[in-house]
Amino acid sequence: MTTATVGLSMQPAIDASRWPDLTARRAKVRQAVEGAVARRIFLSAARRLPVRIQLGREAIVGGAAVDPQAPLMVIDRPDSFFATLGAGGLIGFGESYMAGDWHADDLGGLLEVFAAQMGTLIPEPLQKLRAFYVARAPHTEKNTTQNTRTNIARHYDLSNDMFATFLDGTLSYSSALFTGDERSGRAVAGEAVTTSTPAAAPVWDDLANAQRKKVDRMLDSAGVGEGSRVLEIGTGWGELAIRAAARGATVVSVTLSSEQRALARERIAAAGYADAVSVELLDYRLVEGKFDAIVSVEMIEAVGHQYWGEYFRKIDSLLAPGGKVAIQAITMPHDRMLATRYTYTWINKYIFPGGFLPSTEAIVDVNREQTSLRVSERLSFGQHYAETLRLWDERFLASLDRVHQLGFDEVFDRMWHFYLEYSRAGFRSGYLDVQQLVLERETGR
Repeated sequence: MTTATVGLSMQPAIDASRWPDLTARRAKVRQAVEGAVARRIFLSAARRLPVRIQLGREAIVGGAAVDPQAPLMVIDRPDSFFATLGAGGLIGFGESYMAGDWHADDLGGLLEVFAAQMGTLIPEPLQKLRAFYVARAPHTEKNTTQNTRTNIARHYDLSNDMFATFLDGTLSYSSALFTGDERSGRAVAGEAVTTSTPAAAPVWDDLANAQRKKVDRMLDSAGVGEGSRVLEIGTGWGELAIRAAARGATVVSVTLSSEQRALARERIAAAGYADAVSVELLDYRLVEGKFDAIVSVEMIEAVGHQYWGEYFRKIDSLLAPGGKVAIQAITMPHDRMLATRYTYTWINKYIFPGGFLPSTEAIVDVNREQTSLRVSERLSFGQHYAETLRLWDERFLASLDRVHQLGFDEVFDRMWHFYLEYSRAGFRSGYLDVQQLVLERETGR
């Protein structure tokens, strides 16, 4: 087994009040037809992929059926799996894992194969019907000023103690930047581009230092030093604000998570920087003032594609003359971004309501069209995120007893494990990337 799953219940007890869609959807008789269609499409895709699929006690099928090294997906309850897949598509795929319909010893390896073929899993004729089949996000998850706080709270206010079961001591919930092999690549739109891959597979003890390296590079890129006025959009649990204050900066940090704000304030005070850092429960759209540096780590993913222009226009209005912006963003290919921007996904439903990943082109274009800001440099380090997620998942699975003590159940175990491995597969396959981008005002503006 290349991904540890010890401790996960293969047939979790499902509390219908907590997980209504895992029980209601699976009980629908009409899914016999949907299940038959889903079975045909799924097995057709599997035959084109280097995977092994075992249907109950039937023979193993798939494009690598005779390769014992290929990832193996065991569908323990085929009828339930295909019915759920037929009713919910990719949402149903994740829900069926949560419910225990299938398992994989190497979940990450299996999902990586699927991620690498994300654009071709569904036959092209059926992709043209996407708008009629794929679910749309509920209106309540649109990131208006009224909805955004609720969307953020549904994830980040789960429990500070739960997040602490798998994060390192810096409590950084974003990609680390390990010591790596950095090399320059060809720029797009004129900006300098650097790519980086980890020099070796990191271990847990490396993670905290790699998180500090990530933060310090962000602060260096934004020119943060003695006397800098810094705005941080998205506080997390306070690590960046602490390190900025240690440089002699004054920091205003805004968040919409009351849980994160409370712990961030405690950590900042304990570090001795309460007078230099203000943490406010405030939507970024309501910030006022002028700042020499504006930094934001993996917050743009929660903005929503309808609001990217508003997000960058607000940053532009807050940046003092000569200032710099540094953001860390998870990105996806531009063509897939365009194809999926109105899609409601398993990640939206269970992990990040209202979230959507930009492409690099989208960030460049929205700034060129709507602001005076231009991307001047980029660091691409997606494989570092894959390793960060691997470490988080190992730690989470080793902490399930503590997770249960905090009130989370076996379905949550499977959901969170699936989320971490699903995300890791995206970065390992290259379908997702993470970048640090520096934005500056165009000369003469």
